Amino acid sequence: MCTEKYCLNKLIKLTALVIAFSISVHAWALSTDKDQPIEIQADNAELDNKKGVTVYRGNVIVTQGSIRMTGDTMIVHFTEGQDLETVVMEGRPATYRQLPDKSEIYDEAEALRMEYYELKNLIVLIDNAVVKQEQFRFSGNRIEYDTELSQIRARGKSPQETPDTDDGSAVQKDDRVKIIIKPKKKEE
Repeated sequence: MCTEKYCLNKLIKLTALVIAFSISVHAWALSTDKDQPIEIQADNAELDNKKGVTVYRGNVIVTQGSIRMTGDTMIVHFTEGQDLETVVMEGRPATYRQLPDKSEIYDEAEALRMEYYELKNLIVLIDNAVVKQEQFRFSGNRIEYDTELSQIRARGKSPQETPDTDDGSAVQKDDRVKIIIKPKKKEE
């Protein structure tokens, strides 16, 4: 049974935890990663300098320092000045992993589609999206991560996005955002 005081204290603690988390989320970045060379492996690649697009297909693996991304297809768009604009990685699922500063645990993400917008400092995970950071696990249909502000926004599927079955009835799935917070391990 939940007394008013007990429930209020529990709600305050949970709210404080969520606020603290949203402020202190790792920026998915080991500070030395950006200074490391980028290595891309794929079964084939196509470069179109006029359009500013490079497409990598087949078992795509990207590494840079502690960063490792994998997928089936990666499309890289460049600006007219040859600066990176966007990266789209698709897979079954596409994966991302990186070691943050002052951590021994990798941040990990996966989704059927990952979009990185360099100029907006934004990573968007679409369709079966999952993000794991130390004791936190987010899952939803779409997760947006602002790398500059260290903010995560997640959403589940809306009823319009949930497919119907062959007989016309709606699919009964839990398409809501889910956040799991694991307790911190106590130091001995």
